[in-house]
Amino acid sequence: MRVFAVDPAVRNTGYAVLEGEARAPRVLDYGVIAIPKTHSQSSALAAVRSHLYNLMQMWQPDEVAVEGIIYVQSHQTAISMGAARAAALIAAADHGLKIYEYAPRKVKMAVVGKGTANKDQVAFMVRALLQLSETPPADAADALAIGMAHLQAADPLRAKLLDRRLI
Repeated sequence: MRVFAVDPAVRNTGYAVLEGEARAPRVLDYGVIAIPKTHSQSSALAAVRSHLYNLMQMWQPDEVAVEGIIYVQSHQTAISMGAARAAALIAAADHGLKIYEYAPRKVKMAVVGKGTANKDQVAFMVRALLQLSETPPADAADALAIGMAHLQAADPLRAKLLDRRLI
């Protein structure tokens, strides 16, 4: 299975492409789509959608995994995060891909073993588990973790640990 994983944000969207199964995932690509603050929010969202669409076109994933909605205290932040998520979902829908979402706590539990892990802990474990030569940027590490959680959820022996929701 090839999964395209997304940690959506308006300015710094993390993405990752993993292949294989939970026991032996292979990293094909990862990175951060950085949109300058000089872009309006609407043009930033269009750029995120366009970049993700092109990456999905290039990697031809079987499924897409996206971070689920998180609780935030600021309404403005919630609206912005929802818009970024929508850009990612539209890019995947344009390719006709199945989309799964994972709660951040479940992703952290799958990768670190602790649902309250911080970004540094997630990045460290992603590097170790995937045997990467360098620690990925935080947003890319989150996307890699989402991809790993998806592969675990697809594994019948591990599926009970993660709530896998099809959007």
